[in-house]
Amino acid sequence: MRAEERRQAIREILQQSSQPVSATALACRFSVSRQIIVGDIALLRAAGAEISATPRGYVILPETSGLVRQLAVQHGGAQMESELNAIVDQGCTVLDVIVEHPIYGQLTGPLQLSNRYEVRQFLSRCFQSDAQPLSNLTEGIHLHTLSCPDEAAYARARAALAEMGILLEG
Repeated sequence: MRAEERRQAIREILQQSSQPVSATALACRFSVSRQIIVGDIALLRAAGAEISATPRGYVILPETSGLVRQLAVQHGGAQMESELNAIVDQGCTVLDVIVEHPIYGQLTGPLQLSNRYEVRQFLSRCFQSDAQPLSNLTEGIHLHTLSCPDEAAYARARAALAEMGILLEG
């Protein structure tokens, strides 16, 4: 298979997948190295493909339906699980985490967490690695972009975070 054919096949796999697909899984499927897949993804992005890298793999995000809002929170690492669960328990998806870095400006990490199982998987990867959450760069202050089915779900998520004492309000 030629490189261009492989990249087109990767794009099709990502478009059809309902879950993130890891570079390792793609490498196995096409009998190439993981680094070749990383390069293919970079070339697809440079050509305009809207491919996001999540902690679980690559995705082409569907158009977000419902309400998209951001909220600001501040907490330590020990509250990360309860924060994320409070949001997904209200029916919202945590699309990303955003921090303001003094040198690089806005840094965004895609999350795509919709339920407690995905939160547990994300936290498991956090604890298994030496990497620190982006919020550690900003004394725990960070934003989340949420996709919620309606205004009521967003209001419930805000109320849950406020009850925990971690919602930053203007």
